[in-house]
Amino acid sequence: MKTRYIFVFLLFVCWSPLAKTAPEKPNFLIIFIDDMGYGDLGCYGGYANAKTPRIDELAKEGTRFTSFYAQTVCGPSRGALMTGRYPVRIGGGWTTNADEVTVAEVLKTADYTTGCVGKWDMSKRRYQENLVPNAQGFDYYYGALGANDANRVTLYENRKKLKTTTDMAGLTKLYTDKSIEFLKENHEEPFLLYLAHTMMHVVIDATEKYRNRSGEGLYADTLEELDAETGRLLDTIDELGLRENTVVLFTSDNGPWSNDHKRQHAKNEKYVEWTEGPEIPWGHAGPLRGAKASTWEGGIRVPAILRWPGKVPAGRENSAIVASLDVMPTFAALAGAEGAIPKDRIIDGIDQSNLWLGKNETGDRNQFLYYELHELQAIREGPWKLRLPDLKQIRNWPEFDRGSGEAELYHLEKDIGEKRNVADKWPKIVARLTAAARDGEAPAKQRGPAEGGKK
Repeated sequence: MKTRYIFVFLLFVCWSPLAKTAPEKPNFLIIFIDDMGYGDLGCYGGYANAKTPRIDELAKEGTRFTSFYAQTVCGPSRGALMTGRYPVRIGGGWTTNADEVTVAEVLKTADYTTGCVGKWDMSKRRYQENLVPNAQGFDYYYGALGANDANRVTLYENRKKLKTTTDMAGLTKLYTDKSIEFLKENHEEPFLLYLAHTMMHVVIDATEKYRNRSGEGLYADTLEELDAETGRLLDTIDELGLRENTVVLFTSDNGPWSNDHKRQHAKNEKYVEWTEGPEIPWGHAGPLRGAKASTWEGGIRVPAILRWPGKVPAGRENSAIVASLDVMPTFAALAGAEGAIPKDRIIDGIDQSNLWLGKNETGDRNQFLYYELHELQAIREGPWKLRLPDLKQIRNWPEFDRGSGEAELYHLEKDIGEKRNVADKWPKIVARLTAAARDGEAPAKQRGPAEGGKK
């Protein structure tokens, strides 16, 4: 009789809904757009005049961040996203030091399968044995190691060079196809999929199905195709039963090209100059000042949408300061892989899981440093942004916004467009932020062992 009771008790423990089981690890999908402006999407104002219903729907299903910061240009932005460290620490440009630890490497310690599809841009835009995705924590790679500035990309699968193509119009669908293949092959175990689109980086293009479809020009056509392909990828997530346990982050690497400056690009293998006017196929920063390659808000503040049904609040707009730097430590926390974050170097990213999951609305980041190349150009603390004087690293592009050259102070909650410099009215805040910038700049340039902390 005693044995019978013991058996019944063990059966109850094993099958009871109160029995403790290990939480299921979430999947992670990063959809990283190239050069998408803050105002391009319908849910961010729709300045591009493109219809983006699938991405707008994603925003309704999750949280839309309005103070999400990347970096000013492509390669450094990808390095920051992958490592959680300011680019000035990790190589500073279109290469990332081989000894950096990526989010893929962190998640692999928690038994994640990792895939990267699309534009890499962390190995000086060429094959380098220890810098390509397969050497940086990714089990699978398909895409181009660099940008498409010359109207061509060379495609790789893992470490194998496939071909060079000038079919820019086909890249969005091609990358989506490869991403869907990865999902279908790896959906039974926890995964990280990093899809880094080439669009909307010029030279942009759309397939025949979408070209001239919007009635608003090539940029809108290309954006509408990107929206549809994003929807196709999200539909696959649903079809595979992954929706409830997949964290989707949709964002951009930097702001759009400036509509005001002239720049040469290859078209049909011959360089032509696009002049100013409505036909320039560049995006829109919406209400923000500036554009890509600048530390004005329009160059570095980007759209960012987060969805995790039942975990991330739906239909929420949040203005807390968040950065792509925060992705690596936050993913690690959600996956239970915090122990794999390196302790021998400063990690600038912050675990923002409480903010993401709606446990607070303010987040844990109160400061952000704005770098262009190796120069610290601005600092934000709370609503205040100080643009530093005598900046040297300003792009020598026609009509590029250089600012006054003096210290400029903006209250971003009241003046998102950085139109009213109030430095003369708040000298104590200017002094405090100037000192904070000096304090922040020195450790931000360190590569050696140092303990990171709250920023």
